[in-house]
Amino acid sequence: MFDIEEELKKLPGKPGVYLMHDDKDEIIYVGKAISLKNRVRQYFQSSRGKTAKINKMVSRIARFEYIVTDSELEALVLESNLIKEYKPRYNTMLKDDKNYPYIKVTVGEAYPRVLFARDMKRDKSRYFGPYTSAGAVKDSIGLIHKLYKIRTCHRNLPKDIGKERPCLNYHIKQCEAPCQGYISQEKYREAVNQVLEFLGGHYDNILKVLEKQMKEAAEALDFETAASVRELLFSVQKIAQTQKITDSVQEDRDIIAFAEDGKDAVVQIFFMREGKLIGRDNFHLSIGEGDGPAQIMTGFIKQFYAGTPFIPKELMIQHDVEDGEREIIESWLSKKRGQKVVLRVPKKGEKARLMEMAEKNASIILNQDREKIKREEQKTTGAVKELEEILGLSGIVRMEAFDISNISGFQSVGSMVVYEYGRPKRADYRKFRIQTVKGPDDYASMEEVLTRRFVHGQEEQAGIRETGGFDRFPDIIMMDGGKGQVSVAKQVLEKLKLDIPVCGMVKDDNHRTRALYFEGRELPLEHHGEGFRLLTRIQDEAHRFAIEYHRSLRGRDQVHSVLEDIKGIGPVRRKALMRYFKTMEQLKAASVEELAGLPQMNEASAQAVYEFFHS
Repeated sequence: MFDIEEELKKLPGKPGVYLMHDDKDEIIYVGKAISLKNRVRQYFQSSRGKTAKINKMVSRIARFEYIVTDSELEALVLESNLIKEYKPRYNTMLKDDKNYPYIKVTVGEAYPRVLFARDMKRDKSRYFGPYTSAGAVKDSIGLIHKLYKIRTCHRNLPKDIGKERPCLNYHIKQCEAPCQGYISQEKYREAVNQVLEFLGGHYDNILKVLEKQMKEAAEALDFETAASVRELLFSVQKIAQTQKITDSVQEDRDIIAFAEDGKDAVVQIFFMREGKLIGRDNFHLSIGEGDGPAQIMTGFIKQFYAGTPFIPKELMIQHDVEDGEREIIESWLSKKRGQKVVLRVPKKGEKARLMEMAEKNASIILNQDREKIKREEQKTTGAVKELEEILGLSGIVRMEAFDISNISGFQSVGSMVVYEYGRPKRADYRKFRIQTVKGPDDYASMEEVLTRRFVHGQEEQAGIRETGGFDRFPDIIMMDGGKGQVSVAKQVLEKLKLDIPVCGMVKDDNHRTRALYFEGRELPLEHHGEGFRLLTRIQDEAHRFAIEYHRSLRGRDQVHSVLEDIKGIGPVRRKALMRYFKTMEQLKAASVEELAGLPQMNEASAQAVYEFFHS
């Protein structure tokens, strides 16, 4: 039994993070403190001066735990990570988890390349971005290759100069073939410097060059070349048009504003790089009860910048962060960037006008999405409430569903899908390869899957096994079947001394859910209700996930058997190829360059694989 009064006495006066649990052991709030002793005690003292949100949260706390850190900065980082992992209901939560692409120029190489990158690493390359559109990044890279004839191959230059024939790009005049020594390193570097200038937003030189080339081609009656150059000219002009909004100070900054309606918020960010607006994006937040502008801004900054690799020099924010948070947030961001980062709230002039623009955009999106948000709530939390009423239960947050897939017993597999608040939580999905059952026995296979799932969970909770995501148990188990599957699940739970409700999704002749089997009886479903639609989505998702895993195993076995026939491809290279190519079709479609770029592969082995499928 957790005695809150006694545990409060044991709190250390050190910095750290605290986690509040409810009576179902769900983490409902995560916070940080300079002094855990002072901060956590405040929650359980007189309610006078506390917000309605805090009072409501405190009434639900059954226990708390804490993690001591060496500094408040470490506590902030840990707090951000834990909020992202557990998504506590009383924290303001960022709903979007986006990953922005970059353009990478490998300036550390003798003959640099221009590449698409999903993250920014601390290497010798130069990165441009982040950009909000992966398609636009790929288009820009394609345009750069056409304009400046930069190589795309993975060859080790100058070491490999002259060892292989030039690739197709040389023949279609999109590469000067440095692999053959047809262009000097100095000349190639000039082209790379022009690329860096182009990516920095300086388009005047290339526009003049293209206009001159187009006129010369037209005067020489070479209309095909003139048309080709004209297309390049239009492409550059299009990119230049996106840079119309500029900042007089040539620095990197993000401009952050939001609009909110008390329950949801839309945050709009303008990305300014070297004084130019290179893109914008918006994010949806679910607002913690009672949170004001300072709490919303603080929560967003912590969660967004914990997950993005690029930190600008300045964050221009619509509202200041919470009292006492500015200094520690600036220290945290400065440490991530490696240079000083400041937060500013602009009040007048050019910056204030940009902030006003961002706020208007956020307001427009929030109004447009209001109905969409309501519909989403009906499909998710509303659907869960419908199911609670049908089953006579309450407090359902986490639902787990299981399915078995096999073809005549071949490589039977199991799937576990997880829904929280009516939404799929894909990070918690798990796959099981059946180990103890021979042949197509779905009941025995399901018994193995459930036993492994909950035994792993009990061992993780006891600290016997390293945490692998099984330690959190569901509020209800959804079985893909009726009485038989429910019986299997109950036997497993009884054996492990677990008390978790089990519900069967009874199917009709078309393999669609028609009723629920719960506590020994069938409960009819309203086929036009949101609860029924949610069950159908859960059932389809469990089935899809199992089938997808089964297909990937069959594909790997097929790839493995074929690779054994290719001369020069041993176990290490087979493993590298199987890790990258999941199906035979993907392997056959791969180019020599793509094959050579994989770990453990080289030009000779790549050529051997390619020729095996194309000779």
